Amino acid sequence: MNTREASNPGSQLSAEQLLNVYRRMRTIRDFEERLHVDFSRGDIPGFVHLYAGEEATAVGILSHLGDGDRIASTHRGHGHCIAKGVDVIAMMKEIYGKTGGACNGKGGSMHIADLSKGMMGANGILGAGAPLVCGAALAAKFRGKGEIGITFAGDGAANQGTFLESLNLAAVWNLPVIFVIENNGYAEATSRSYATAVDSYVDRAAGFGLPGVTVDGTDFFAVYETAGELIRRAREGGGPALLECKMVRFYGHFEGDAQTYRGRDELEYIRANQDCLKLFRAQVEGAGVVSAAAFNDVDREVAALIEQAVQEAKAAPEPDADDLLSDVYVSY
Repeated sequence: MNTREASNPGSQLSAEQLLNVYRRMRTIRDFEERLHVDFSRGDIPGFVHLYAGEEATAVGILSHLGDGDRIASTHRGHGHCIAKGVDVIAMMKEIYGKTGGACNGKGGSMHIADLSKGMMGANGILGAGAPLVCGAALAAKFRGKGEIGITFAGDGAANQGTFLESLNLAAVWNLPVIFVIENNGYAEATSRSYATAVDSYVDRAAGFGLPGVTVDGTDFFAVYETAGELIRRAREGGGPALLECKMVRFYGHFEGDAQTYRGRDELEYIRANQDCLKLFRAQVEGAGVVSAAAFNDVDREVAALIEQAVQEAKAAPEPDADDLLSDVYVSY
């Protein structure tokens, strides 16, 4: 197993870049915390899976990408969307099922997509993003512009046959794709140790001839630096790789999950000791690169944005009957 740790937080990114990183992570956190409240009140239709606690992984990886790079997400996709640059207000409208949503209110939480940003979509089918992004990576390889694909999967989805088949396909075709396993320790309510034979998912990569690295997914800098190396390798024709991010989720598998599988005081512990936003601020402020006041300004900006998104989503009209068959069939 290859495990990486981070270097000095001020070594690669400027103060402005660090603030932008924090803004993305804070936006994800506040977006999810607000959904947690609004869903519990019955304001939001459908199902919701929250990404809170995992922000450093999405932002650490996707900060390296442009709009031409494609990603395939999971059912827990809000963080990936925001980190990839999807409009927050359009996302909120989509989750509320309203006109003007990212998919005009037809996809909901588990199917947000924005191809203009390279976001191929969240996906309610476990492991289904892996073969999709292999197709995107194949197209990128033939275009020859140095673009790549990245697919995300949880530790449970990484046991799906389609995911494992995609590892083999990517290796055989030498595709510019990174397989990211977001290992939060639970496949829904099943412990990783109960359902997975290997100690590390990097061992899976070795079985398919891929390089693999494990990082602390709560440490933005560890994720950012390691992902940067793997992405650069893929852009230069080095082929696929696997990145395992060990991380935590602050909420259950889905909203309403009683989380009886959690240990006593587990949630309190990870909130206090493994909050990636707190860790990021402590590292950057400790290095003297960005002040606490600057971070606090971002907090206020993001809070205002989330409030605006919610109010616009609530005020937006619902799709009408004439919208029912739009976007169903391709028109030539």
